[in-house]
Amino acid sequence: MSKIVLVTGGNRGIGLAIANAFLANGDTVIVTSRSGEPVAGLNVVTCDVSDSASVDAAFTQVEADFGPVEVLVANAGITRDKLLVRMSDEDVDEVLNTNLVGAIRVARRASRAMTQARSGRIIFISSVVAMMGSAGQVNYAASKAGLVGAARSLARELGSRNVTANVVAPGFIDTDMTAALSDDRKSQIVGNIPLGRYGSATDVAHTVVFLASDAAQYITGALIPVDGGLGMGH
Repeated sequence: MSKIVLVTGGNRGIGLAIANAFLANGDTVIVTSRSGEPVAGLNVVTCDVSDSASVDAAFTQVEADFGPVEVLVANAGITRDKLLVRMSDEDVDEVLNTNLVGAIRVARRASRAMTQARSGRIIFISSVVAMMGSAGQVNYAASKAGLVGAARSLARELGSRNVTANVVAPGFIDTDMTAALSDDRKSQIVGNIPLGRYGSATDVAHTVVFLASDAAQYITGALIPVDGGLGMGH
């Protein structure tokens, strides 16, 4: 059956691939973006996940136009990379407020209708660096690691209402961000990936769609890497 799916930060990159995968699955898909600019083939709602009022307004609009959100994919995220000794309070606060607290905000808002319906799926998009760490990304890695604790706590809180909460941790994915890396850096990265290549945004999207499907109804509190084996053992 068609589900109502909301993907935060679904206007580009991995989020867009996730949104399009749900669309191809026959679901009603809404993506959020801070600008609210149109995205071809998708419903868009303006939302800044770093602001609680904006999150509430976005959900209220989605509920009025389409109905309660049944699948939430918390994907919106930013980076402010630099060595910790050069990192400002603003660099730390903005990344944590968007990537971690923003995900908690949207999950809190989505869980209202999900608990009433006694059904729902919450999926956080983390990163392989949450487990492995990454020099120059103390703020980002902390924000992505925090999603694991948040999801597992939600899994315990909401399990009795048939609401699952899981985490997908992409590795190095072929996106505009990774395309900007030098050839030497790309070679170093690929050399550490057992499958010997970057992943695609579609690889991540397929995993997310699976977690939202009936086939995954007994999976909750899980951390699923989509990283070609890069993070094994972490």
